[in-house]
Amino acid sequence: MRVVIQRVKHASVKVDERITGQIGVGLLVLVGFEESDTQEDFDWIINKIIQLRVFPDENGVMNVSVQDIKGEILVVSQFTLHASTKKGNRPSYIRSSPPDLAKNQYERFVISLKNKYFSPVQTGEFGADMKVELLNDGPVTICMDSKNKE
Repeated sequence: MRVVIQRVKHASVKVDERITGQIGVGLLVLVGFEESDTQEDFDWIINKIIQLRVFPDENGVMNVSVQDIKGEILVVSQFTLHASTKKGNRPSYIRSSPPDLAKNQYERFVISLKNKYFSPVQTGEFGADMKVELLNDGPVTICMDSKNKE
C-alpha cells in the first residue's frame, strides 16, 4: 500500500461537479493498493497517518499530529501511486490491485481509519473521475509504502 499525505489548510474532491468529500485543516491522503496488502498494512499506515507529527507546535516546530489538533482527513483512492516507469514512457500499473479487489481494500481501509480516528474522515468516490482541490500547507508532503517501512 502506498500513500501520499499532504498537510492542507483545506481540500475537497468533486465527481461531476458534486462534492463527495471536503475538509478544513488536516490531511489529504491519496492511497493506492496492491494485491498483497493486508489488514496489517492498513493498520501500519493508519497509525502513521494519525500520529505523524507534521503540524507546528507553539514554537513553529513540526511536532504535532492531526490527532492532536483534531484535524480532518480526506482519503482519495489513486491506483497510479503504483505506476512503474522502468520501461518506456507509458506507466505500467501491473502492481496495482485489480479494480474489484482495490474497491474492497479501499472500503476496508476507510472503515478501519474511521474506527481508529474519531475526527471527521471524508472520502472521494472509488473509480470515479475525481477533481481534487487543495491548499497544501507548508508545503508538507510525505510518501509512505507499507512494504518499505522507512
